[in-house]
Amino acid sequence: MQTNDPFKILVGTILSARTNDVITARVLEKLFRKVDKAIDFEALSIEQIEELIYPIGFYRQKAKYLKELPSVLNDRFNGKIPNTIEALLQLPGVGRKTANLVLVLAFDLPGICVDVHVHRISNRLGYVETDTPTKTEIELRKILPKKHWKTINSALVAFGQNLCRPINPKCKSCPVSEYCMKKGVR
Repeated sequence: MQTNDPFKILVGTILSARTNDVITARVLEKLFRKVDKAIDFEALSIEQIEELIYPIGFYRQKAKYLKELPSVLNDRFNGKIPNTIEALLQLPGVGRKTANLVLVLAFDLPGICVDVHVHRISNRLGYVETDTPTKTEIELRKILPKKHWKTINSALVAFGQNLCRPINPKCKSCPVSEYCMKKGVR
């Protein structure tokens, strides 16, 4: 989905959680033919939203979030998508990773999107010592220069998929192996 519309980025990010990118793209294309702004969800029943977003993972729960979205936006944010972590976290279906991704993609603001790769690799390197992605994000905010916040996710996702895999990491061909503490590597 190529857009700079904060509403579409928010909805796309909520729906993409725990769902394959190909499925997400197909569903978003279908959904955005019917829904252009948050208020459009008011005219749809939860069942209609479910039908539009199926086969997204957890589609029933996500349909409820989307149905609630216009009301929360109107009540708390004058109908606009907010641009702070704290405010985005008040929206239905929005966790820290989604909030950070919306900040980065919709508003070009610094955010640290911590997924399994960022969490695992940051800990494996010894850069942080945390037990949850949220704690990893908080620690990275303290030590990582802000200029790298927006790009750490994409850099570490690619690195984690190709070299620093969860099982059998390729330490021998890793360009940062000599600096890595290899925490959790057998």
